[in-house]
Amino acid sequence: MTVPGVDAATTRAVLREHWDSVSAGWMRWQDTFERGGAIVTARLLALGGVHFGQRVLDVGTGLGEPALTAARAVGPEGRVVAIDVSDGMLALARQRAAGVSNVHFVQADPETFHSDERFDVVLSRWCLMFLPDRVGALRALRRLLVPGGVLAAAVWGHASQAPMISLAFQVLAELMECPVAPPRQPGPFVLADPDRCRAELVAAGFAGVSVVEAAAPFWVCSADEYADYARDVLPAPLRTMLCEWYGSADEAPIWQAVARRAATYATPDGRIPLTSTSLCLCGTACGDG
Repeated sequence: MTVPGVDAATTRAVLREHWDSVSAGWMRWQDTFERGGAIVTARLLALGGVHFGQRVLDVGTGLGEPALTAARAVGPEGRVVAIDVSDGMLALARQRAAGVSNVHFVQADPETFHSDERFDVVLSRWCLMFLPDRVGALRALRRLLVPGGVLAAAVWGHASQAPMISLAFQVLAELMECPVAPPRQPGPFVLADPDRCRAELVAAGFAGVSVVEAAAPFWVCSADEYADYARDVLPAPLRTMLCEWYGSADEAPIWQAVARRAATYATPDGRIPLTSTSLCLCGTACGDG
């Protein structure tokens, strides 16, 4: 079931272009982001029951998480396949995985990825929200699981509860006097409703579906550092919109406004805590149907 009004092929092409364009920026902020992201990765591995010797598929691996953490958990007798639409992201993930022999990176769309092997666990961290046909993708992923295999995925909670991602978007939307993304379209917060998450997993044929919250304790050292991060990982469509409004996406007043908003979160020592809520989804594959 494709989201109404969304052209799947166009959306996939835009996603590839976007993630390729920001791959270097995300690499610069990888360590900062993983201060919060690693907590969610650990929760996903626990929900999936990842253990020694298993075969794991990581969907939307980006720079290699949770694939690399899973590779350590499954050990040399296990195997991790990590897929992503972005060649740019995968190139950097392979650099980060140098010397890790049990993880294999593949450029592929989740909806069309084919494998002759079946997996014990499918993991996905902050990817499902961007798919134009989520239920179709979830059905395809279920068919890649062994009977009794588990899908464990993280999506963002409501924008108001995920400032690490939403804060800059909100400021930019106010500056340009427009919504950043149309409602119900693929985007970071489209799966913020737990009931919607459950319904889509059930529609895709998963059983024993659960949705639990996980708090990711992101933080940066200063408001200016948050503005630098947000500028480095700015989605290409927003960069284009800023260029149309301001002549350049790098105009100082834009990022000063983002820093001012970030400063409202500051603690007395100047640090900016941006703990953000994720929903962790879990479901079991009961067969090949």
